[in-house]
Amino acid sequence: MNAIDTTAVIAIESLRPKDRFKAWIAANIGDRATLLLGLIVLLLVVMAIFDAAGMTSGRFDSDYLASTLIAYVPLALLALAELVVITSGKGGIDLSIGAMVSLSGIAFGMLYQQVGLPLGVAMTLGVLIGALLGAVNGYLTAYLGFPALIATLATFYAYRSLALVISNQKPISGDAIRDLYGAAKSIEIPLIGGSLPLVPLGVFTFLLPVAVVAWFLLNRTTYGRRLYAIGTNDTAAQWAGIDTRRTRMLAYTFAGGVSGLVAVYTVAQFASARPDAGTSGAGMALPAITIAVLGGVAITGGIGRLSGVLLAALLIVWLNAAILLVVPGNDGAQVQLLALGVVLVGSALLSRTQLRRTSKRVGTVAVKPPPAKPAGSATNSDAA
Repeated sequence: MNAIDTTAVIAIESLRPKDRFKAWIAANIGDRATLLLGLIVLLLVVMAIFDAAGMTSGRFDSDYLASTLIAYVPLALLALAELVVITSGKGGIDLSIGAMVSLSGIAFGMLYQQVGLPLGVAMTLGVLIGALLGAVNGYLTAYLGFPALIATLATFYAYRSLALVISNQKPISGDAIRDLYGAAKSIEIPLIGGSLPLVPLGVFTFLLPVAVVAWFLLNRTTYGRRLYAIGTNDTAAQWAGIDTRRTRMLAYTFAGGVSGLVAVYTVAQFASARPDAGTSGAGMALPAITIAVLGGVAITGGIGRLSGVLLAALLIVWLNAAILLVVPGNDGAQVQLLALGVVLVGSALLSRTQLRRTSKRVGTVAVKPPPAKPAGSATNSDAA
């Protein structure tokens, strides 16, 4: 706890109980992980009441919640990709991740099903193709100076078109790809699985390894420190000797590699390589960006935590699942989009409020002035 936090705690304890409660809420609302946990608990309580009252089209129980985690894996992975890109600052954002999922998935399907490469080799090449697509975004943004919004929107159209053209607008399927469906199936957790619902295998084989790598990259490497530095102040990072262009390009390359991994997962999930896997409907980019911002990633860059993104992804997935039980059918899908837009606006407003509150707290920290000079004493400049 730093000096500012200690002062805040002392100030809160000196208030009346009613004012103390309000101050505690205001102080802890800034902890995004605590806020998201509270919203998840609130969602579960409300849906349990609806379920008990017979207001849902199906049972809202632990088995249903666990089954929805199959959609949690790709959304959480792409939100982690957006975390790295947005944190790099300078308007960083990647609108093309859904198109990269589609194109990398088609490439993986062709290599594995049609060319007949071994699964490990085809997966590696699929991820590398995604990383190459992300590197194109990074080069356009970091080295050529294109705004990220324009560059990734252009590559979104280009990658989506390539996926449709290469696949002849048809999904790629076959015995080899159909056998991959087991990679997305639900399994029983060893030792304690008998008392818990089945969990999709992808949570352990895809999401957890990437989450561990991303956490280590952001918190335990010099690259992570450089990434936060360029996102906070690009000019200061340059004066500190950081290669800002290379650091930013690597962020987009990482996002592309994660998109390639998600492509492999979606091929297993759908038992086919679909050219619109990441772009159909609202696509995967909008939910991933929403989750990243909801998880506390500052759209201006330099601020973002892994825990907030993972919790935000869980909240969005369970919120979508709850909406489908309350509003079934196509109407439920439209309500999901409405909720996604509301959440995006609300999370952006919350982030803006937090930044203002943080700047005010920093601005109110008093700086101790230097001691006054004795009368008649001379400074170095006076003596000169």
